[in-house]
This record gives sequence, structure tokens and C-alpha cells, in this order.
Amino acid sequence: MNKAWLWTGLILTLAAGGSYALYLHLQPAPLPDQLLYGNGHVEGTEVRVAAEVGGRVVESRLVEGKAVDGGALLVRIDDSDLVLRKERVAAQIDVLRSEREQAARELQVLQHHLGTAEADLERYRELRQRGTATPQRLAQAEDAYREAQGRVDEAKAGIDAIAARIEAAQKELDLVRNQVAKTRVTAPIAGTVLAKAVEVGEYVEPGRTVAVLVELSHLELKAFIPEKEIGKVRLDAPARVRVDAFPDRLFEGRVARVDQEAQFTPRDIHMPQERTRMVFGVTLALDNPERVLKPGMPADAWILWRPEAGWPERLSAP
Repeated sequence: MNKAWLWTGLILTLAAGGSYALYLHLQPAPLPDQLLYGNGHVEGTEVRVAAEVGGRVVESRLVEGKAVDGGALLVRIDDSDLVLRKERVAAQIDVLRSEREQAARELQVLQHHLGTAEADLERYRELRQRGTATPQRLAQAEDAYREAQGRVDEAKAGIDAIAARIEAAQKELDLVRNQVAKTRVTAPIAGTVLAKAVEVGEYVEPGRTVAVLVELSHLELKAFIPEKEIGKVRLDAPARVRVDAFPDRLFEGRVARVDQEAQFTPRDIHMPQERTRMVFGVTLALDNPERVLKPGMPADAWILWRPEAGWPERLSAP
């Protein structure tokens, strides 16, 4: 009986020792002193592209995940009504210009008549001084001059009014042309289509989002560093990032920004020290030339705050 208890105790001891050894083996390696660890989600600068004019979508070149150049056509909105309006306003301008030319020719005739009336008035004034013209004849010459002057002034005012109408119509034409141009919704940046928000045949109102673009070659990761470690972080310090989608690959980055105020640990962020409450957000700029990283990917990040120590051979999350 004593031997049975002895063997049982020995087996239990070996099992406990083996379990503890396995536990130690599975424990992640301690974080090297030259590194800081944080985690977060990959982020990109999203650009929401919106329609600036309303209408029905007649063409869409949106494909989610497709790279587009800056200025590339994304969506085309029906411009038929705007084109008709543009042609109507252009025709109005042509008519007004013809009216202005006719009024200018009439003004030349009236100015000629005014010159004649002015010459007659001067002549009758001289004749009146000599006593060879009656007061009535001089008065008639003065009335004729005033009448001719009034007609010239009226003609000039008419030309000015036509010019004002032409200017207003030209502004309306420029506005319509601008609206026609806006029916072609183009990419404001070179990027990747993250979301397609409209289909051909849909009616869009001004301001409605038609697509979301993101510049994938330069992404960011906001990692959170415990308050007691934040003094080690320096701008442009080298960093490396790993995502679950590419567990055997490290992406290079650098410290781009450091939050100026601490915050409580976000719920979706795991910190090695469970009692860590106050953290600082540290934004890492990531190089993503192959565009394999995508916004929203969870990621682990390591910051080399002592560059002279160099990177360790392996990186593991604590």
C-alpha cells in the first residue's frame, strides 16, 4: 500500500512538473529592453467622393479594390438637361450680342444727327448775335439739339442694359458649364476604391457619397503605449508591424505622431499589463508599397526606442 501511494505521488509530481515546464515553454519571450510594444488597427486616410450635382447615374467605373489614378473618371451623371440649358443660354447670348451690334449702329446714326444739331445750334447763335436770325429760330435749334442729345443718351443706356444682360447670361452659362463638368465625378486622389456606393440607374442628390477612396501605399497604425513608457518614444523612431493576415512578414514603419494627452485603454486594445489604465496613442506611418495592408486589420507593433541595440532576431507579442 505504501508503495502504491509512493508511485502515485511520484506520478503526480512528474505531471505537475511537466505541466509547469510546458507552461514556461508556451509563455512568450520577455520583451527585449530596447523595444516597446503596442497594438491597434491599421488605418488609412479615407476620402469620401460625393456628387456635386443631382441626376441619374449613367456610367460607373467603380470596382472595389481597384486602384485609380487621380482625376480618373469614377461615375458619370446624366447631363442631357444641363446640356440643353447650356445651349439655350448660349443662344440667348448670341441674340443679345446681335441686339447690341444693331444698337451700336443706331447710336452712330444718332450721334451723327447730334453733331448736325450741334453745328446748327452754333450757327444760329452766331446769326442771332448778328441780328439775322429770329429768337424763335434759335429756340428751335436748341430744342433740336436737346432732342438729339436725349436720343443719344437713351441709345447708350440701352446698349449698357444689353451689355448687363449679356454679362448675366454669360455668368449663367459659366455656371451651367461648371455643372456639366461636375456630372463627371472623378477621383480627387490616386488611391484604391474602398467602397462603391452607387449603381448605374440610381438617382443621386447633390452631396451623396458615390465612393470611398483610400491611399493604400501610405497607411497608419495607432498603437497604445502605457503611460510609464511614453517618455521613451521619439518621433521618427523605427517600428515594425505584423498583421494576422501575414504572420511571417514584418512591415516597416516609423513614429509619426504622439498624442499629447493620455486616455483610458480602449476596449479593443489588449495590454500586457492588465492593470494598465492610462495609455498614450502613438501613430506609426507604415510603408505599404505592395498595398497588401488594408484599413481595419488588427496589428502588433514594436518600436525600437534604443536604435543602438538593434532589432532582435525574432519579435513576439508579450
